[in-house]
Amino acid sequence: MSSAHPKIDPAETVRSPIRQLDEAAINRIAAGEVVERPASAVKELVENALDAGASRIDVAIADGGKTLIRVTDDGHGIPADELPLALSRHATSKIDGSDLLNIHSFGFRGEALPSLGAVGRLTITSRSGSEAATIAVSGSRLDPVKPAALNRGTVVELRDIFFATPARLKFMRSDRAESQAVSDVIKRLAMAEPYVGFTLRDVSGGGEGRTTFRADPETGDLFDALHGRLGRILGAEFAENALRIGADRSGLALSGYAALPTYSRGSAVAQYLFVNGRPVRDKMLLGALRAAYSDYLSRDRHPAAVLFIECDPHLVDVNVHPAKSEVRFREPGMARGLIVSGLRHALAEAGHRASTTVAGATLGAMRPEPAEGSEPRIYQMDRARGYAAPQYASSRALAEARSWQAPPAPPPQYGFAETEARQARVDPVIEDDAPETAPAHLPLGAARGQVHQNYIIAQTDDGMVIVDQHAAHERLVYEKLKRQMAENGVAAQALLIPEVVELSDGDAAALLDMADDLQRLGLTIEPFGAGAVAVRETPAILGQVDAAAMLRDIVDELADMGDSQTVKDRIEAVLSRVACHGSVRSGRRMTGDEMNALLREMEATPHSGQCNHGRPTYVELKLSDIERLFGRT
Repeated sequence: MSSAHPKIDPAETVRSPIRQLDEAAINRIAAGEVVERPASAVKELVENALDAGASRIDVAIADGGKTLIRVTDDGHGIPADELPLALSRHATSKIDGSDLLNIHSFGFRGEALPSLGAVGRLTITSRSGSEAATIAVSGSRLDPVKPAALNRGTVVELRDIFFATPARLKFMRSDRAESQAVSDVIKRLAMAEPYVGFTLRDVSGGGEGRTTFRADPETGDLFDALHGRLGRILGAEFAENALRIGADRSGLALSGYAALPTYSRGSAVAQYLFVNGRPVRDKMLLGALRAAYSDYLSRDRHPAAVLFIECDPHLVDVNVHPAKSEVRFREPGMARGLIVSGLRHALAEAGHRASTTVAGATLGAMRPEPAEGSEPRIYQMDRARGYAAPQYASSRALAEARSWQAPPAPPPQYGFAETEARQARVDPVIEDDAPETAPAHLPLGAARGQVHQNYIIAQTDDGMVIVDQHAAHERLVYEKLKRQMAENGVAAQALLIPEVVELSDGDAAALLDMADDLQRLGLTIEPFGAGAVAVRETPAILGQVDAAAMLRDIVDELADMGDSQTVKDRIEAVLSRVACHGSVRSGRRMTGDEMNALLREMEATPHSGQCNHGRPTYVELKLSDIERLFGRT
């Protein structure tokens, strides 16, 4: 048998001597870790400017940063006699080397400038005191320091990145992609420093170029400054729908802004995390963010958040990788728990609030379809819903609607255990003689009627609300189940005759493995032969329920989750499926009392602005929005 790699006799090999690499080779190797692409170079240079105390930073790039990167700042500058030292490896003014954990600056390794000088043509012009000086380095070949003219601060110019390592040029992406990566770096650093002004210009082709990003210094306290900066970077919609986050635990402090669940994204592009002001991409922290929203979003939606963790530098190691984008906490569980609890507390305080983008998407859906060949509109939440043909209200339904009165406190219960006959579809209800205005203290207004047996129409003080009764009640039942489980366990009701559900052997085994947890949820099951399960008790809050359909839903949920989630997350996911079976179904007529009771309970229940899958439970349209639909404004 022949071999593609013939065996080599060690006796025939020639031993190469161990040698010390020259400084240029060492710098090029280090550059491979520190400078991955033009955006990496911009990151290092802008962080140096921030460490120098700059209040304004201007970045200019050409051809995506491949031919030119110029960073200008108004920081304290570098003395002329220290310029050559700044270009030598592991030379820094930010630490003294005695404590590698006590780091309060962006940079500290002393590798960025010599790495850039090793792979490109680097020029540094700086003024510290009354005199300015310049120094140039090309492929690690250093020129002498020369006098220069500069008002203040530092200008670092990098041309022809990777000209000394042409193999790296083959891995560069298009100019547009590299420019986008540079912009992303600038925006992340601008979030971390709201009191600093940033400008990014594209000077491809020469001249002053065009400004692609600008953020002027913010004023006010830190939260106000951050809110203003995020509005300019992430847009006004994020700022309008972001919740203020503030929590602390065992030496860790969490702050920032996180968006409402109904302002979710189709990918994780709007998630920004910072540790001691440093932008990081940490899997553990991103996982904690995802876990905090797991109860409010479906798996194909992603939260939007900008979060800052501040702690004693000794509690976190930022010296994990030369790029400094990864961190390690001394107690990672504490950091994760702080994010989850801090975000869930803020989401709970938001109550029934839903994002303003829901109304915008609704108004957009009411506009005519775009002409063929034009760009389609893209909305925040794209949810196609079925539409039933309109029907006329019967005189009997109208008579019943006119008898509505405001419900007493506490609100009445509204039929958790309706029979199939009561669930049947009946004529829509329209209220035409309700009071002229809704009480101003009722955020979701007073019910005016029900259309297509699924949507409640309510009038608020300055507009109207449309409620999806099934989605809203599903969330209310879910929150009640969670409260019961946390207090005493979910109350169960015994079935007079146990219901036997036929399943596959695998599905039955998966359910029986969770039998103890399911019993805490008020669902008692036991084996009943091969591939069969007997249901003896169901959650009392659900009333009469189709046990077979519920078990199959639970099996589907367990299969979707796999083994990746904690026991608590798995139980809550199962509870969410169970809640669906106890909610007011589509196609069921509700009385005036029941509709208003549902609205009042939504106002009093956290997270009721979105269903268990992250979709909005109601749409609010202001009177001005409605008038725009009819061309009255």
